[in-house]
Amino acid sequence: MALLVCKFGGSSVASMDKIKNVALRLKDMQSQGNELVVVVSAMGDTTDDLLALAAEIGDKFSTREMDMLLATGEQQSAALLALTLNSMKCPAVSLCGWQAGIRTDGVHSKARITGIKAERINNELATGSIVVIAGFQGISPQQNITTLGRGGSDTSAVALAAALGAERCLIFTDVNGVYTADPRIVKEARKIDRISYEEMLEMASLGAGVLQPRAAEFAMHYNVDVEVLNSFNNESGTIITEGSKMEKQRIVSGIAHDLNVARIALFDVPDQPGVAMTIFKVLAENKINVDMVIQGGMRSNRNDIAFTIESDELEKALPLVNDVVMKIGASGMSYGKDVAKISIVGAGMQSNPGVAAAMFEALADANINIHMISTSEIKVSCIIDETEVNKAVQALHNKFRLEEAE
Repeated sequence: MALLVCKFGGSSVASMDKIKNVALRLKDMQSQGNELVVVVSAMGDTTDDLLALAAEIGDKFSTREMDMLLATGEQQSAALLALTLNSMKCPAVSLCGWQAGIRTDGVHSKARITGIKAERINNELATGSIVVIAGFQGISPQQNITTLGRGGSDTSAVALAAALGAERCLIFTDVNGVYTADPRIVKEARKIDRISYEEMLEMASLGAGVLQPRAAEFAMHYNVDVEVLNSFNNESGTIITEGSKMEKQRIVSGIAHDLNVARIALFDVPDQPGVAMTIFKVLAENKINVDMVIQGGMRSNRNDIAFTIESDELEKALPLVNDVVMKIGASGMSYGKDVAKISIVGAGMQSNPGVAAAMFEALADANINIHMISTSEIKVSCIIDETEVNKAVQALHNKFRLEEAE
């Protein structure tokens, strides 16, 4: 008997008809001898609807109360799925995040899981029930409900799979798996059968929306096999696993792009110890994640420093950066949301020189200007104009012949 953790996203539980389909699928999986723990997201646009209701109150409100509000979306899905399963003579129980033992830190709206006490889940499984858990949430040391941020139900599911020692974590979504590029942009994009943890972590953090980056990080750290598959058909999906379990690795496995990018530049920054720390410490203290950083050439003991953040953090970041500009004696700053990040990812890049040059050549041939560059062992990312994204994705997909079968 295998223990499986299954996660169903918002599109998979967007209506009662879809919830019934999920319940039928789970009943069939249980009849095959599997123990099931199920994590659900809020139905369809429920989270956006709750945010819209809050916006009618104003734009300044307690993050604690917002977590209380937003957590109800997943609770609704969990209860409706458990009710549906029970109506099918399939025993099920729904649990909130705190009832499932998911412990987090105290950072509201972006909490991180610190531990899972799984006794309640194990006790419910022992009765033969399917355990349905509200994703995206946990409880802080202060006994407050917290939410895990964008895509948090993915993180809930993989963390539970790790804590329970599940055989596999199944992430059910509305696509057939992980693709070599966004199939809405590249019609030749091909589903990837297997991808390493490292590659998936890079793909997720660079904008591939099928799995949340923290979920990929959990999977890699705790060696949890994850399969991303479609909740609306019975096709096999993409298995995310340890690289050593894979027969071979392509030089480039996929193309990712991210439109949620803003660029900030500081001019004439004094070239002295501690200045970079001053700039980025204030952002870190305010939970604003900095992605790419580039420092321009020195002139008269001064540099220009540019960096990127998520565009939906820009409004929060600007007053903080403006204060830093005055504090360090820089001459000014600029910012914009009219950029995007385009990336190539592949474990095979580590032992194949010239991959970055091939990427730059493809973008040059497409007459696409590069504003910033960042590299790691298995990825190269460029900041380009937002309007050029689709053309860039297609050009890179063609350059590395990703439409060809492995």
